[in-house]
Amino acid sequence: MARLILGGVWVAAGMSKIGDLAASGRAVAAYRLLPHDAATFLGAVLPFLEIALGLLLILGLATRLAAAASAILLIAFIAGIASAWARGLRIDCGCFGAGGDLAAGEQPQYFSETIRDIALLALAGFLVVFPRTRFSLDSRLLDGGPRQ
Repeated sequence: MARLILGGVWVAAGMSKIGDLAASGRAVAAYRLLPHDAATFLGAVLPFLEIALGLLLILGLATRLAAAASAILLIAFIAGIASAWARGLRIDCGCFGAGGDLAAGEQPQYFSETIRDIALLALAGFLVVFPRTRFSLDSRLLDGGPRQ
C-alpha cells in the first residue's frame, strides 16, 4: 500500500505540472534558493522525475532505489518549504500545480505542506527498509514469484 500511495502522489504531482513546464520553473524560482536558470531547469525536469519515480513505485520495480530517491527529494522539498517559511516568503509550494508567489490575501500552507511531506518521507523510509511486496515486480523478478 505504501508503494501505491507514494507512487500515486508522485504521478499526480508530475502530471499536474507537465503541461506547463515554464510555470513549474517559476514555482521553483519562487523559493529563491537557486540561480534563476538553474531553478527554471530544475522546474522543467522535476515533473518527469516525479512521474518516473511514481511509475517505478507503482510497478514495484527498483523499489528501494525509487524510495531512496523519493526520500532525498522529499527532504529537499521539506527544506525548501522550511526555508521559505523562515524567510517570510509568501508562496505556494508548487507541489501539485503552478505554485509561485501568492496573490494578496492568500495565505501560505507551509505547516500542512510540511506535515504531508513528512508523512510521505515516512512512507519512503518504510519502502527503503521493506521494498518488496507480494504484487511488486521486484518480487517476481528477484524471487521468481510472489512473496509468501
